[in-house]
Amino acid sequence: MQTIIYAGDEYLTGDDIADALLAYSRALGDDERAEVVEIPVRSEDGSVITAKFLIGPASQIVSKTAIGEGPEIEDAELVARLRQLTRGLESPTSQPLEVDDRQSYDLD
Repeated sequence: MQTIIYAGDEYLTGDDIADALLAYSRALGDDERAEVVEIPVRSEDGSVITAKFLIGPASQIVSKTAIGEGPEIEDAELVARLRQLTRGLESPTSQPLEVDDRQSYDLD
């Protein structure tokens, strides 16, 4: 488990979720963009709730290992989506250019 420290508060979440959130935050900062990301966190009563984070160039976000804080919070779909978004910012790919083959070109 990881404790995310953000805007003076602490949020407990899973290792993979915290790692993916930090990586995406760094990639957004490098691209000078910001996004709101929702992740599952454990509340003080032990239930799992959703927290929203505004991450980007100005984000000051830290994570640290949390020991003995209950079962790991996991969300494989969220982690995969954050990793995909991170890769998209780090290594953008272009879409194929569609050309109308029926168009003629005068090359004189």
